[in-house]
Amino acid sequence: MQAAGGEILRPLAFLPCRAAAGPMVRDGPWFMWTPSPSLLTMTRMDGAFVEILSEELAMAKRDTSKRAAISRTVLPIPDRSPVGPTTFDAKDPDTKFPPIEQLRPPAGAPNVLIVLIDDVGFGASSAFGGPCQTPNLEQLASQGLKYNRMHTTALCSPTRQAMLTGRNHHSVGMGGITEIATSAPGYNSVRPNTCAPLAEILKLNGYSTAQFGKCHEVPVWETSPMGPFNAWPTGGGGFEYFYGFIGGETNQYFPAIYEGTTPVEPEKTPEEGYHFTDDMTTKAIRWVRQQKSLMPDKPFFIYFAPGATHAPHHVPKVWADKYKGKFDKGWDAQREETFARQKTLGVIPKDCELTARNEGIPAWNTISAQMKPVLARQMEIYAGFLEHTDHHIGRLVDSLKDLDILDDTLIYVVIGDNGASAEGSLQGTFNEMVTLTGFAHLETPEFMSSRIDKFGGPEAYNHYAVGWAHAMDTPYQWTKQVASHFGGTRNGTIVHWPGAIKARGQVRSQFHHVIDVAPTILEVAGIPEPLSVNGVAQKPIEGVSMAYSFDDANAPDRHETQYFEMFGNRGIYHKGWTAVTKHRTPWETGMIKLAAFDDDVWELYDTTKDWSQAHDLAKKHPDKLHHLQRLWMLEASRYQVLPLDDRGMERANPELAGRPQLVSGNRQLLFGGMGRLTESSVVNTKNKSHAITAEVVVPTSGAEGVILAIGGRTGGFSLYAKGGKPKFCYNFYGLDYYYVEGESAIPAGTHQVRMEFTYDGGGLAKGGHVALFVDGKKVGEGRVEQTEPGVFSADETCDIGNEAGSPVTDDYSTRKFTGEVNWVEIDVDKDALDNDHLLAPEELLRVAMAIQ
Repeated sequence: MQAAGGEILRPLAFLPCRAAAGPMVRDGPWFMWTPSPSLLTMTRMDGAFVEILSEELAMAKRDTSKRAAISRTVLPIPDRSPVGPTTFDAKDPDTKFPPIEQLRPPAGAPNVLIVLIDDVGFGASSAFGGPCQTPNLEQLASQGLKYNRMHTTALCSPTRQAMLTGRNHHSVGMGGITEIATSAPGYNSVRPNTCAPLAEILKLNGYSTAQFGKCHEVPVWETSPMGPFNAWPTGGGGFEYFYGFIGGETNQYFPAIYEGTTPVEPEKTPEEGYHFTDDMTTKAIRWVRQQKSLMPDKPFFIYFAPGATHAPHHVPKVWADKYKGKFDKGWDAQREETFARQKTLGVIPKDCELTARNEGIPAWNTISAQMKPVLARQMEIYAGFLEHTDHHIGRLVDSLKDLDILDDTLIYVVIGDNGASAEGSLQGTFNEMVTLTGFAHLETPEFMSSRIDKFGGPEAYNHYAVGWAHAMDTPYQWTKQVASHFGGTRNGTIVHWPGAIKARGQVRSQFHHVIDVAPTILEVAGIPEPLSVNGVAQKPIEGVSMAYSFDDANAPDRHETQYFEMFGNRGIYHKGWTAVTKHRTPWETGMIKLAAFDDDVWELYDTTKDWSQAHDLAKKHPDKLHHLQRLWMLEASRYQVLPLDDRGMERANPELAGRPQLVSGNRQLLFGGMGRLTESSVVNTKNKSHAITAEVVVPTSGAEGVILAIGGRTGGFSLYAKGGKPKFCYNFYGLDYYYVEGESAIPAGTHQVRMEFTYDGGGLAKGGHVALFVDGKKVGEGRVEQTEPGVFSADETCDIGNEAGSPVTDDYSTRKFTGEVNWVEIDVDKDALDNDHLLAPEELLRVAMAIQ
């Protein structure tokens, strides 16, 4: 290529063009870096020419002493070798080398702490007028800012990936949660390497980085102990340290914890006072103290993401009891009380209207006398759970104060990764897996009443009713999953940075989205958005920095357009107007017939006058609605939202969805010591006949403990030894336990123990016959009357020779097997048939070779 003046233009790199902000700008044109005396000329593929100032070339015009300044647009920052003559002898007076300098961010870059709480609606925390007391959040807000127009994506994985990358959730492949990923680019759950996460950018600029708590951004086929770990926090996520869990939720009393990529077990039991939020906070405090002890001049980036307050709603009883009787009036009265407090606090305008309760949510006065105490207790537990979370956030903040670094730390608290969750059904649930897999009818009012004192404890896996979720989203319509309306997407946010923000205790009402967090942090740290990371050209960050609003309450909005989409629920915000359509309802599960996308009814709201989206103007302004609908389509095309996908069971099936499966086929060979295997890591035995065969080495003292267990208190099964005899337990949702025990003990030495389950057939969730064998000889048999058709749990695992997490049964004398489990083979369907009920060495070899 030759310039007009005859200069040969040699391309240095291909990089994505920085598209201007705005709704109708195409993303992704490409340009070439080309030498120029003062400006960098970029040739776009469409022939248009754009000139921008080149930091690298402008540097060449500066004096020699400034040429050594660090350029941070290419990461990692290239190493520079000293230039000059080399002496022969180090003792020569002319031997001079500059001292080794450690990489650090630009001067003045603050420590950064992002706190992202799970499943909290706009109207839950007391900081935004809610009934759940959050004094530590209130304290941060009193010395900082409240943002009352911050938005999320309406679901956890998408919000987290969007916040951590500064790009819209479909742009980074997270159009839904990881468990329902498809092969479509906007929904595959795979973050493109063209979208480096904020933690990686900060680390490569000299920050210390650590994550604590929830990580729900790892593709499900990469969640086993073998990874690969590219999407894990300490793999490709940019964090140097991670202590938390992988997945959407965890049992707060029996969490599946990883330190880095290594599974670890809690140091205490629930009886000894263990709770994961307490644990992760202690780890975070220890980490930051060590970081400041050893590297006081190096800023940190901490991402603190509790599993709280996502279901299961687990909290020590003393915290829930603080709210005894406070919710007896019900959710309708609670909405009115919260609404009044919100106006008093100024987090909603004085002229804001309280939206009507959806007709699908029962009025409190229609609830039976038997269920009202149960429902009130559900909310008491949730409120205690959120206050408990606030307490531990306060512990972390206090540790920063003790280190005298609080003023120099930019703190973001995003109170919810989406609106309050309506996934607990209209009556709530003692074990959410019962409801999620279609067995809600088993939790009768009598059943719920009988367990009212166990809600919130280690035996429960509870979630509150939809009515409470709606109340926690006051003053808005709808809830989590509903990306069309603010109830699903608007989350109160606190920004605290006394060392740099002059304003105290003020409200900011500029429109923002979680994709704005990353560019804000880069701006205040003085770090440019990188053009290349790890050798890969980067797509532009799609968010807008919020720093302009820190000390200017009246600054005009800079984030003027934002699309929303989740499960077909979709909307568009543009300069104060919103056009929205709700496609599906969160609490309606199973085989629900949905309307065609073209038949969805769109609503129109002028949010400059109608803060809560209370008055639909679609019929009054059809032209405005049509304009915004067209704008939504343009944004959807731009950010990989299309094709829309409202499929249910099809997306749960990896083969139909087009995502990889870690394990497939009818046979799997596992070995002793393997554990922390997610259900997707193990061949599926549900709704079919199957056999489990294990070779065990029994000590002379006899066999005790787990041979293989999968699941936990929410449901699962275990093959174990009790009193020396083989025993099998099938736990049906924690409601019924079916036991089959062998009549004779497993002798000392090496032997095979086998369990054969012959499924009744005739549909899903049927029962079956169980037979136990030792060395091919039947030693016991019995019945399992019904089985679970879907997943046993969202967080429990499969373990060999032991059992991690909560126990499938309390019948164990010990969890750890007293001898050795050499191997376990799982066979399903026809492969479960074996005439001699023994597995010969050649059969094992065949299985081992088949899975290579």
